[in-house]
Parts: sequence; structure tokens; C-alpha cells
Amino acid sequence: MAVDPKQVLGAFLTLVMFVMLGNTIKRDHFDPVEVSIPETSDISFDEMKVEEKGAATLSRLSKGPWKEDDQTLKPCWTRPKSKGADELKGFITFSLSSGPEYHISQVADAVVIAKYLGATLVIPDIRGSNPGDERSFQEVYDIEKFVKSLDGIVNVAREQPAEITSKMPAIVRVPNRVTEDYIAEHIEPRFTKKGILRLSTFFPSVNMRIRETQKEMDSVACLAMFATLELQPEIHEVVDSMIERLRTLSRRSEGRFIAVDLRVDILQKKGCKDGGSAGSKNCYSAQEIGVFLRKIGFGKDTTVYLTQSRWDESLNALKDLFPKTYTKEDILPFDKKDKFLDSGNSELEKTLDFYICSQSDVFVPAISGLFYANVAGKRIASGRNQILVPAQISGCAEVIPCSQNLCKRGGLRTQIKM
Repeated sequence: MAVDPKQVLGAFLTLVMFVMLGNTIKRDHFDPVEVSIPETSDISFDEMKVEEKGAATLSRLSKGPWKEDDQTLKPCWTRPKSKGADELKGFITFSLSSGPEYHISQVADAVVIAKYLGATLVIPDIRGSNPGDERSFQEVYDIEKFVKSLDGIVNVAREQPAEITSKMPAIVRVPNRVTEDYIAEHIEPRFTKKGILRLSTFFPSVNMRIRETQKEMDSVACLAMFATLELQPEIHEVVDSMIERLRTLSRRSEGRFIAVDLRVDILQKKGCKDGGSAGSKNCYSAQEIGVFLRKIGFGKDTTVYLTQSRWDESLNALKDLFPKTYTKEDILPFDKKDKFLDSGNSELEKTLDFYICSQSDVFVPAISGLFYANVAGKRIASGRNQILVPAQISGCAEVIPCSQNLCKRGGLRTQIKM
């Protein structure tokens, strides 16, 4: 049974993504629904109520409440007009770390800083969580795509220049979503003195507050987030094969499947067990996710992909409700398991998860954080805005709209379009 387009299934998208995507939305033929967003700097799944009377509740939807993808949004950036080459002043170096959800933000901050300073950006290496776990950029990402995407924005050096090896770069800690004011006050003086900086991005919180707009730099950051990182061919093929396998297992739902970001090791950490601020939760268990999906109408034949690498007995409650629930161990091609699963390289595992969650028919974040925020951003930019966030597991779950928005400056009240 088809779902009315106005009954858009969605979820709360962090204002991090809202600011970047706000100017890309085509707003005709949507009915407005207002959602109050608690003023907090930490991502959590707030139990918000949709205020508009008569807004569709998930419990009213039929079994299998799938929806078709929307149109891909127009880019949230504009390229500068061609102009004479600026005199380059120095170099910006950095490393990618902690997984693809962090890589996106690390690249965006580095590009913004290099653009502001008129510096050459050196292709980063990639560092894992374990000492000595390092790999080149091209082992994970398409270096040609990266360089081409930044043409006309910043100059990119593919190899580390000799000037860097002969000098000791100044190490600068950079807050995520760095502003021009911060660059001018804290970074530019050190760059002027040293000429070579090594950036270390830190994430004090996933900042949901609306900041003053910086039209040019927001456009540059948006381009860096959404247009620079593309998987290199081998990893791209593995992701495609896993998605194809999941679609083959989903014949009864016309090849559609749900991806759930649920990792047992994260659920067992103190932050998940303690919960979030009043009226919110940071994480949901396998059982809660299963109950949530059944309440909103997904049948037992629905295929569910988990970001958990191997099966854990704590997931049995979800499998009882959805027998076709799988982990990477179940879906990875046999000849790829040594490299992507058995090597103990969590960075490669996270990469597979990030891109599968970005391309699934439905995405359900059981864990709050930057993975959720940046997956949501990629999905909405590509028109895949069916993102479901549990609200009130024990009661009647309501739609928490995700997708189009009209941000109002100066506050945290956001107009959501369904």
C-alpha cells in the first residue's frame, strides 16, 4: 500500500547538517510542522512531540512503511569564478582518523583553513586507533576525485613537499566547524610565523546551535563535506556487493532493507547506560529497536543490516522479531573477510558501515553521535531522507520529521517540512 508523500517518514537531523543543507531545499508542496528542539550542545534522541494537530503518527502506517527516495538536492555550494592564481603562502597538513564520519569533518575544517590562509593543502594520511595503524589516502579514497573536486578552491599537493620534511610544523588544535574569527585569532598568527601547520581537529561536542552564517566559507565547507571523499574502486566494489546481497535477501520487500547503527561495544559504555539529559536517550538496545520497527509497521520478513561486526547474544531479541537480521560477518564476500573483518582494522569496518548506512532504503540510528549526523547529511543530500529515530518506545511512537527545514536565526526553533 503506497504511503501519502505528505506522510514523510523521517527523523531529527542535527542542525550541523541543517545549516549546510538549508539553502538546497525545494519547498513547494510540503505542509509545515513545527518541532521544538531543546537547547543543548550534545546530540541525543530527544523525545520531541510534533506540534501540528493531525500530523501522521507512525502507528497509523501500514505494514512496510517504505517510501520512495526524493530528488537529489542541488549542491549546497557554488564554485568561485576563474581568477588569476594567488601567491601560495605555505602548507597545511593533517591526518584522517577515527572513521569516515570524522574524516568528513576533518577534511572540511582543513579545506576551510587552507582556503582562508591561501595555503597549499597536503593530501592527508589515514591513521587508525591502534599505534602504527597507518595507511595512505588512496588506500581508502579516490585521490583523483579529491584533487579534482578542490580545483579552483585550494591548491592540493599529492606528496609531502620537501619544505615540510626539513622543518617542524607547528601543531594546531582546531575545533570542529572552525570559524573565520577563530582562524584569524588563533591560527593565522602561527601560520604567518611558521608557514607550515599540522592540524589536529577536536570535537568538544556535536554542536547543534545555529551560528552566524559565513556565506563563502560555509559554501567551501559544504563542498568539502559532500564532494571530496569518494571510495577507491576496491572498497567501492565491496560496498556495492554487500548492498546487492542485502537487496537479494529482501525480495519480499522489493529489494529494500533497513540499516541500523547498533554496536554492542558502544551500548555497553557508560554514556549509553547513563542516558542523556532529561527527557532524552543517547542509545537504544536491540530489543528497543526491534519493538520500535514492529510498532511502525515493518513486518518480520524485513531485512535488517546492523553495523555490529559479528553476532552477539544481546542481539537475539532483535532477531526474534526480525529473523532476517545480519551483521558484516554474514554479508561480506568470503574472499574479502580477511582484509575487512579478520584483520582487526576497525577503520575499514567503519568505512563499509558508513557507506551502507548512507545508501540503505531506511536508516535507524540506535546510537547518537557524529556517525548519525554525517550519515543523515549524506542521505538527505542524495534524496534518501527516510531516517527513523525512536522517540517513545513504550508508547505510541510519533513521526519525528527529518529532511527539509527553514532555520530561523537566533534560536533553536526550527521549521520542519514534511
